[in-house]
Amino acid sequence: MNPDPAARLRGVTFRYPSSDNVLEAVDLEVESRDFLGLVGPNGGGKTTLLRVLLGLLEPQDGSVSVFGRPPREVRSRIGYVPQHSSIDLGVPAEVLDVVLMGRLSDSSWGPRFGPSHHEAASRALAQTGTEDLAGRRFGELSGGQRQRILIARALAAEAELLLLDEPTAGVDIHRERELLDLLHRLNERLPIVLVSHDITLVSSHLKRAAWVNRTVACYPADELSPEVVESIYHGADH
Repeated sequence: MNPDPAARLRGVTFRYPSSDNVLEAVDLEVESRDFLGLVGPNGGGKTTLLRVLLGLLEPQDGSVSVFGRPPREVRSRIGYVPQHSSIDLGVPAEVLDVVLMGRLSDSSWGPRFGPSHHEAASRALAQTGTEDLAGRRFGELSGGQRQRILIARALAAEAELLLLDEPTAGVDIHRERELLDLLHRLNERLPIVLVSHDITLVSSHLKRAAWVNRTVACYPADELSPEVVESIYHGADH
């Protein structure tokens, strides 16, 4: 018997005020050990789909559940790495401070963190191989290092589902390989959904791909060839 999916969307339609549908009648399941890439054209709804999964956006039609409950009720179990860091790189925050931000919603100490929070942050740094960066200024890190720290911030909250928006954008090839290796290790214990414009990356490294262009169609990742993508575009034009 297959385990219940980590997330399920049924008939989801979403539109922003005064706009056409960004997502329309979307059916999607994120399996318990999924490594799913959301690909498709700009404006096709990929980031919107992530925000629906997070419970930041409520669809006009359809249903969304994460771990069998509405996303808003389990947001603490969802780790999110945005496309662009919301942290001002000019602020002199150290890496450990950034990772501890992942514990804010779970902290009874307000801006102060107790031993359990520091232990969780240390585990997250260890999982991402960034323990040696704990005392560095976040703004001084490379793009690849910052992405790993933002993943550590999500892991510090002990996330059970990891969502990432363009995690390899602006990262050089060597750091991209390291980042993908990290995500593969994390995928051994939790499902991952990431947005990417790089179809080659998704088809080479992920388990499944979801083509998002208002509607959603899923494929085994290695079947999302340039020919398939061309046929999708061709079909969309007719």
